[in-house]
Amino acid sequence: MEWARDSLKRLEDSREARRNAVHEELSQEEVDRLLQEHHPDHSGKGRSIAVGANANATAFPIELADLLESKSRLPDDYVPAADIETDVLIIGGGGAACSAALALNESGLKTLLCAKLRLGDSNTVMAEGGIQAALGPEDSAQRHFADSLVGGHGKNDPQLLKRLCEQGPEGIRWLTELGCLFDVTEEGMFRLRLGGGASVPRVLACRDYTGLEIMRTLKDATRLTTTEIMEDCPALELLDDGAGQVSGATIWNRQKNCLQSVSARAVLLATGGAGQLRFQQFGTSNHVGATGDGLVLAYRQGCHLEHGGSFQYHPSGSCYPEAMSGRLVTEAIRSVGAQVVNNEGHCFINELTYRDVLAAAIIREVREGRGIQTPAGSCGVWLDTPLIDIKHGAGTLQKQFPGIVHRFAPFGIDPSQTPILIYPTLHYQNGGVRVDEWCRTEINGLWAAGEVTGGLHGTNRLMGNSLLDIITFGRRAGESIKAQLPERKAATRSAADRFQRDLQKLSESSVQGPQLFPVEMNMNATPGQ
Repeated sequence: MEWARDSLKRLEDSREARRNAVHEELSQEEVDRLLQEHHPDHSGKGRSIAVGANANATAFPIELADLLESKSRLPDDYVPAADIETDVLIIGGGGAACSAALALNESGLKTLLCAKLRLGDSNTVMAEGGIQAALGPEDSAQRHFADSLVGGHGKNDPQLLKRLCEQGPEGIRWLTELGCLFDVTEEGMFRLRLGGGASVPRVLACRDYTGLEIMRTLKDATRLTTTEIMEDCPALELLDDGAGQVSGATIWNRQKNCLQSVSARAVLLATGGAGQLRFQQFGTSNHVGATGDGLVLAYRQGCHLEHGGSFQYHPSGSCYPEAMSGRLVTEAIRSVGAQVVNNEGHCFINELTYRDVLAAAIIREVREGRGIQTPAGSCGVWLDTPLIDIKHGAGTLQKQFPGIVHRFAPFGIDPSQTPILIYPTLHYQNGGVRVDEWCRTEINGLWAAGEVTGGLHGTNRLMGNSLLDIITFGRRAGESIKAQLPERKAATRSAADRFQRDLQKLSESSVQGPQLFPVEMNMNATPGQ
């Protein structure tokens, strides 16, 4: 990194002075101004949509608004038939989908899980830092609730958040019994880390691949159930009975390259987030299937989308080398001492403040000329990772964050010796389908769980609450479906067709949705071709 020699020299020269420095917290007025001026959610680059439950009421990112007003991917003359019949249809292949499938196991219900890609290909595996649960001696569900409510700017659904925090310890017990291996101390107790915005250490981790370990556990357990699993089967449209009840879905079986309609008494959407839509051309930490499909499908059925314009830009996305652009550098690495430092060698903010505030502060540094520009033209700030070993002893970073060390090694970068260049990356969908505490949407027969839903996290999620979300509400969705399974109804495309007619009265969209794959991949997204 000879190109950054002068900047790195300034960083090293300032290290001793800032090593134990304590930053003053920003006032609420300073936080509000920072977010308004620099956070992407407030850039003004969004628009409202003309039809549906959120018509003329919510400004969505333009890329998402176009998809919410898109044409169906089903051929005009396609008439659904019950090619497959099941009691419960789960659409999704990540942590929420598997948690629901496990909750439904041994219920006597026939359950079909349709994964867009392979089982386990999801944002769950991309989560590195950990999972929150109030297990510490000075912690409680009430304290977890208070931290999350403040972090979400008070816009969280209190009933959803209450359930999340109350069921944290039980979720960890359940995962442990399934075989998930969390880090422990020498005394055999769970090792708890401090997360940004948390008042006490509350984050359990599996080194820096927590989501991968949780997904491994859930996937293995799900494969041992009676759940039928169909992979490479993205959903193109939800089906309904013509009288307000969702009754199945039409999927694209990509292995057979044909459409198949599924008749189901209950449908659970667990389709994850939308980071691959890459709003405002931000890089993303999301997996390849995260294109917001569930939002499009639910919206056509009449579901409201909560906080539809709120997305989380993780402060520490990798900025260099370019092949790593957008890849996540876990927040946990800041909790053990890595500082954010600008081109002048200044640590400009508390690195454990809320994610949206830190992301906005980094964007401000770059916009105001205090960023570090790479030879390819990207710009970011330093994450002073060598401080970890300086503070805690040689080998600490390698031991606690082997994934990060492994990922940068092919590029000749050793994070224990050289700082990492970072810039915010599109990471999480704060908003989504409106649900109640049992994951029921406003439409009979349709449930939703995980990142596709909105309300739980307000407009800014705390680290570790997303993995707890998929465990808590995936299981609750399964329990709710068992208790309230509707009768089987006819499977038609009435609601989707009605939405299209309403749309055509106002405009003729050339966009087809759901998008299914990132535009950059240029993949075929048309069944039969």
